[in-house]
Amino acid sequence: MTQSLIGVSKQELDTPILCIDLDVMESNIQKMASFMQERGKQWRPHQKCHKTPAIALKQMEAGAIGVTCAKISDAEVFAASGIKDILVANMIVGQRKVERVASLCRWADPMICCDHYAQVEPLAAACRAAGVTCRMMIEVNIGLDRVGINPGRDTLELAQAIDKLDGVYLGGIMGYEGHLLKMDNMEVKHTAINEAMGVLVDSHQRILDSGIECPVVSAGGTGSYQITSDCPGITELQAGGGIFADPLYQTDCDLTGLDYSLSVWATVVSRPAKERAILDSGRKSHFPDFHMPIVKGIEGAEVTAVSAEHCTLNLSGAAQDLQIGDKIELIPGYADFTTILHENFYGFRGDRLETVWPIQGRGKLQ
Repeated sequence: MTQSLIGVSKQELDTPILCIDLDVMESNIQKMASFMQERGKQWRPHQKCHKTPAIALKQMEAGAIGVTCAKISDAEVFAASGIKDILVANMIVGQRKVERVASLCRWADPMICCDHYAQVEPLAAACRAAGVTCRMMIEVNIGLDRVGINPGRDTLELAQAIDKLDGVYLGGIMGYEGHLLKMDNMEVKHTAINEAMGVLVDSHQRILDSGIECPVVSAGGTGSYQITSDCPGITELQAGGGIFADPLYQTDCDLTGLDYSLSVWATVVSRPAKERAILDSGRKSHFPDFHMPIVKGIEGAEVTAVSAEHCTLNLSGAAQDLQIGDKIELIPGYADFTTILHENFYGFRGDRLETVWPIQGRGKLQ
């Protein structure tokens, strides 16, 4: 049904819908890929901002080596589209899940995160029963204090335990510097990220010195990759959200050189006051909690409140000429939590609809 809309102008489409400016997104993809290539780093972008194999394949065309996912159900979606090299940057626990990982190893090459032997041994047993071998990625706590094993000796001991198990082998280690993304002072942020990466690289070196192969050292979110890419010893970056370059990243994390490519196409449904307009796109269309949406291309229009079905704009100057029925674009404050609210991306080349991509990873929570 949606494919029959290909070629129509944006003005002809009902609202709210989630739109991608394809020219801008493709430019962002190329810029991110080139940035990392110039620094000798591999790119394994996290797919949580788009959850769409068609976009992941565009990233791989630009040089990405694979994808990063959050859940085994995500990995299954991307593997079914022909993507083999998949990092599941989360702990997989439970008999059904480890059996799914073992099955996935027959037709893809997943790498599964762990921070404790109790996660590894059941997966190894499931892989042995299936006659397959799975890569493991040790997550090291480099300061975020979420998941992650202690750096140094504890990391080494887990690596040694993995090395003794049949059914699994050590593919690498990772750390996430997420606690450092919003630091205001850029000099302090650079220093803190370099110190955190130094902790990760030191743990990696201990593993190598013990005689265990450990080819991958993975890190780097969108809010930090432009610093982390310059850190010695890091082999790959997981930053993915830069393809949309949300206001959260640009404003709060000092992401530079990329442009907004995601928007919610919305309609003015009420003008209860000269200085106020109401749109048909509330919390069920975009996520405002981390950063309010930005009105695109209309000076004097600002989002001031968002409820379930409505978005309130404060209007000044020429923006007060907005009328009921007018359509406008909102730049979502944070794409990751906006994408999962929609069934499809509507991809535009200029003003014309070029493609409709089902968000196939939507709802993949297990």
